[in-house]
Amino acid sequence: MDIKSFLRVVKKYKWLLILVPITVVVITYFLVQNLPKEYSSRVQISTGLLDPSKKVITNENTDLFQVSQQFNNIIEKFKMKRNINLLSYNLILHDLQNSNKSFRKYSDKIDSLNASQRTEVIKLFQEKLATKSILTLADNKGKYKLHDLVESMGYGEEALRKNIDISHLENSDYINIEYVSENPELSAYVVNNFAADFITNYSGEVSVNQNNSMGLLDSVLKQKESIMNTKNNSLASFKRNKGVLNLDEQSATVYAQINTYEAQRTELLRSIQSTQSALSVINSKLRGNDPLTAGSSRADNREIVRLKKERENATSVWVSNGFKSSDQSKVDSLTRIIQDKSNSNYDENVYDPRASKQALGTQKTALELQLAQAQAGVSTIDRQLSVLRARYNSMVPYDADIQNYQREADLATKEYMTALDQYHQNEAGKISGLQLKIEQLGLPGNAEPSKKIIYLAGSGFGSFFLCLAFVGLVFFLDNKIVSSRQLASATNSKSLGVLNRIEGNERSIREIWNDKSDNLNYDLYRDMLRSLRFEVDRLMSADDSKILGITSLVSGEGKTFVAYSLAYGFAMTGKKILLIADDAPVVKSDSKALAVSQNFQTFLIKKEIQTEDLITIMNKNTSGNSLLEMQSIKNLHAGFDVLRNQFDMIIIDVNSLRDINIAKEWLLFTEKNIAVFEYGKELSDNDKELVDYIKKTPGFLGWVLNKMQVI
Repeated sequence: MDIKSFLRVVKKYKWLLILVPITVVVITYFLVQNLPKEYSSRVQISTGLLDPSKKVITNENTDLFQVSQQFNNIIEKFKMKRNINLLSYNLILHDLQNSNKSFRKYSDKIDSLNASQRTEVIKLFQEKLATKSILTLADNKGKYKLHDLVESMGYGEEALRKNIDISHLENSDYINIEYVSENPELSAYVVNNFAADFITNYSGEVSVNQNNSMGLLDSVLKQKESIMNTKNNSLASFKRNKGVLNLDEQSATVYAQINTYEAQRTELLRSIQSTQSALSVINSKLRGNDPLTAGSSRADNREIVRLKKERENATSVWVSNGFKSSDQSKVDSLTRIIQDKSNSNYDENVYDPRASKQALGTQKTALELQLAQAQAGVSTIDRQLSVLRARYNSMVPYDADIQNYQREADLATKEYMTALDQYHQNEAGKISGLQLKIEQLGLPGNAEPSKKIIYLAGSGFGSFFLCLAFVGLVFFLDNKIVSSRQLASATNSKSLGVLNRIEGNERSIREIWNDKSDNLNYDLYRDMLRSLRFEVDRLMSADDSKILGITSLVSGEGKTFVAYSLAYGFAMTGKKILLIADDAPVVKSDSKALAVSQNFQTFLIKKEIQTEDLITIMNKNTSGNSLLEMQSIKNLHAGFDVLRNQFDMIIIDVNSLRDINIAKEWLLFTEKNIAVFEYGKELSDNDKELVDYIKKTPGFLGWVLNKMQVI
C-alpha cells in the first residue's frame, strides 16, 4: 500500500470522516436519552461435581475432562427449547393471574381479552405447563393465539434467550444464571423460577434414568451369578466323579515322589557298581600266589569256611523271606562269629598268610551282603516307581478337561465380579453423583450502570471506521497513478523521478531556481529536478549520448516545462545546452525569458545558429509539418551532427505520442528518450499501446511523474 496515495484519498474525504461520526454520535445521543434502566439478578447452583465436602468417597480421583463435559451438558439442557418454554408459561401465568403485580404492562393482545377469555387462556397455559409441552407457531391455530400472546409480552423464546446468561467458571462447582430486564422483580423471578424448575425436572429425569440403569444392571448381575454358579458346580462335580480334588497339587506331589525314588535308585545303582568292583579286587587277591594270602590255619580256615557257608545260607533265607528281622539277626550273628574267628586267627599268627586270607574273606562276605541289600533295594524302588508312574499317567487325561472347566468357571466369575463392581459404582454414583442445589437465590438488585457512554463511543468509532473503510474501498478501486512505484508497476518499466506541481502563472524556471523566499513548493521542485538531472546525466554519460528526447502520452502533461527545466538544470552545471522546443509555458516578459529563440527550420536551411552563453533555444515548426517533408533524412542527420559538435547536450521537446506520426520522426534523431506522465491520471487501453511502443524505442530511459501534489 502507498501511504502517500492513501493519505491523499483521506485528505479528499476528510470532511466525510469528520461530519459523519459527529452526526451519528449526536443522533445516538438523542436516541439513548429515553433508554430504560436495566436490573440484573443472578442465581448460583451447586452441582457437587467438584465439591469434596459433598462426596461420599473424598479421596477418589476426579476426571476433569468428564466433569467439564457434564457441565457443558447441563448448560445445554438449560438452553433447550422445552425449558425456555416452561419459563415462558410461568411468566405469562404470573402476569395473567396477578394483574396488579404483573411484571410488565399488558400488551394490546392481552388487553383485548375479557375476564372469561383470560380465564380460558390461563387454563390453556396451565395445561401446557403441566404436560411440559413445547410452544410453537402451531399454537396460533386455536381460538387464542397462545404463541403471539407470549411474544407480545416479551416472554418469547428469543427474547428470553437474549437476556439470559448461563455460565460456569472453570474449576468451579457452581453454575451461574443471570438475567437482565427493566424490572428488578422480573429479573429475580426469572432466574429463581428457571433454576428451580430445571432442578426439579432434571433431577427427576436423572433419578428415572438411574433407576432404569440399576434395574438393568441388577438383571444382568443375577444372570452372571447364575452362569457363575453353574460353571463352578460343573467343575466340582467333575472332580468328585473322577476322584480328583486338586489335580495340580496331587500331580505335583506324585511327580515329586517319582523324582525322590529315582534319585534313591540312582544312588543304589552307584553303590552296586562300587561294591562289585571291590569284590572283583578281593577275588583276584584270593586266587593269586601272594605269600600274605597263600597259607592259612587249616582248622580255623575250615571253621571260617563253614561259618561263611552257613551265613550265605542265612542270607539267602533272609532275602527270600523279604528281609525279616529275625533272619537278619541270624546273619548278623554269624558275621560277628566269623569276624571273631578271623581276628583270633590273626592274633595267634600275625604274619600268618591265612590271617590275611581270612581278612579278605571277611571283607568279601561283607561286600557281598551289602551288594545283595542294594540289589534288593533297587527292585523295591522299581516296583514303587511303576506304581507312581501309573498313578501320574492316569491323571494326564483329566488335565485338559479340568482346565476347560476351570477356565469357564474363572471367566464366569470374572464377568460376575465386573458386573458387581459396575453395580456398586452406579449405586455409589446415585448417592454421591450430581446433586443440583440452589446455593444463592437471585435477589432484586440496583440498576446496572448506564450504557449511554458505551453506545455513544460505539456509534462514534463504528461510524468513523465505516467511513474509513469506505475511503479504503475508494482507494483500492482508484486506478489513478499517484506515485513513482505505481507508475513503474503500471508501465512495467523504470521510473526516473518525480516533479511536483507548480501553481500560479509565475512558472519561469529561472524564477523558480533563483527564488530565495520560503516557498517550500519551489524548494521541493528544485530538489526533485536535481535528482532527475542526476539520473539522466548518469545514464547518458554511460555511452556519451548527447541528444535527449522528452515526450508524453498526450499533450498537456507538462513535457515542455520539464524540457525547459532540465535545460536550465543542466546549464547550471556549466554545460552548453541546445533546447529544441515549442514556446515555453511562461509569462511573456523580457525579464523572465530563458533565452533568445531561433527557428529550427531556418537552421536546417542555412546551417547557421547563434549560440548563447549556456542555453540556446530553437523553436520547432509549429505548423505540424513533417520533418521528412522539409528535409531529407541525410540532411537532417547532417544538421544534428553540426549541433552535436557545438553543444554539450541537446534536449528535444518531442510531440506527444498521440501525434505518433510526428513523434516517430523526431525520435529517429534522438539518442536517449524519457517520457512524462501526469500525476493522478489513469492508463487507458490506448495509452497502454503507446506505452508499449515507447518502451521498445531504442534508448528509452524511463518515466518522469510530473505535477505531483504535495500533501
